[in-house]
Amino acid sequence: MSPEPSPQHPLLGRCLCGAVRFEVRAPFTSAAYCYCHRCQRRTGTARSASARINVDDLEILTGRDLIRAWQPADGMAKNYCGECGGHLFAGSLDADFVAIRLGTIDGDPGIRPEAHTWVSSAATWEDIPDDGLPRYEGNRP
Repeated sequence: MSPEPSPQHPLLGRCLCGAVRFEVRAPFTSAAYCYCHRCQRRTGTARSASARINVDDLEILTGRDLIRAWQPADGMAKNYCGECGGHLFAGSLDADFVAIRLGTIDGDPGIRPEAHTWVSSAATWEDIPDDGLPRYEGNRP
């Protein structure tokens, strides 16, 4: 098993084309699957998996100038690479935390999703796994 992420042993992550690269320098604080319509449309899948980290524990190594954001009126910014369109994280680098898209991490992120959120919006064409994780109609309390 890999050591927990730290400044000495960071997790590496990147967009699809590799122009935006980053390090996660501390363990994630939580993780979840999201079934909201935005995540479905953003990914083209039934759900997305993200993990939270304090902004101070995220270091953008390359491509900061390529990061673009779409800010919905009633939600967190959706950040992606302006070159390849690969989604990176939700939230603002000026906030306390961001939600890193787990698919951007190279290797084992050291955390597993702990809940299913926004199941009220779940796609009708794919069942939510019966994996024992708690389910929430909206956000986790």
